[in-house]
Amino acid sequence: MSDDALILVVDDDSRLRALLQRYLTEHGFRVTAAENAADARDKLRFLSPDLMVLDVMMPGESGLELVQSMRAANDSVPPVLLLTARGAPEDRIAGFEAGADDYLGKPFEPLELVLRIRAMLRRAAPAPVAIPTTNFTGPLPLGDAVFDVERGELSRGGNVIHLTGGEAALLTTLARRPNEVLSREDIGGTLGMDEAGERAIDVQVTRLRRKIEIDPREPRFLHTVRGRGYVLKPGL
Repeated sequence: MSDDALILVVDDDSRLRALLQRYLTEHGFRVTAAENAADARDKLRFLSPDLMVLDVMMPGESGLELVQSMRAANDSVPPVLLLTARGAPEDRIAGFEAGADDYLGKPFEPLELVLRIRAMLRRAAPAPVAIPTTNFTGPLPLGDAVFDVERGELSRGGNVIHLTGGEAALLTTLARRPNEVLSREDIGGTLGMDEAGERAIDVQVTRLRRKIEIDPREPRFLHTVRGRGYVLKPGL
């Protein structure tokens, strides 16, 4: 995806909001800003941003609560990068569990934000992985669901099940190599992830299981192989 992607910046700090809007615009992005979660919801009624940059600590509905409620409602949610002054591991984990795709602690270098946004947009692109054409290309049965590997689309009974960009990229990577155990490093390398991205793979797996498994606690298709990684085992 090119740098003309539409970014929605949500932050109650007017100074930071203006700085981010100007800096991202200077780097070729189209930017819309919102001052809080309610303002963001209003804008999302009419806009389809390619990515959201979302502050965690806001008065009223927090950034965590906003993204969590959108995911729970199965809304069409773009990739979400959380900004927060809280950088402890438990805070990052809470962000990923809420449904964020990446996490950046304040203060941060503006260029790092731009690079993370570009990396997220690449992962969210329709064909985010460069895998040899000799690998499996689907469609792949997952019980009563079907994953179209070429389109990166999961459906059940003819109805498309919404996947975030990160979920689609991960499922595509596993589906291209069914019944083969892939380590986090294998997956991260394929998707161009840094170490932080690799740590988020476990969260993405948990979210995927909720969408493809009858009982996510007893997975039939997306298995963890202790000490090795993950394997997708298709079947009816």
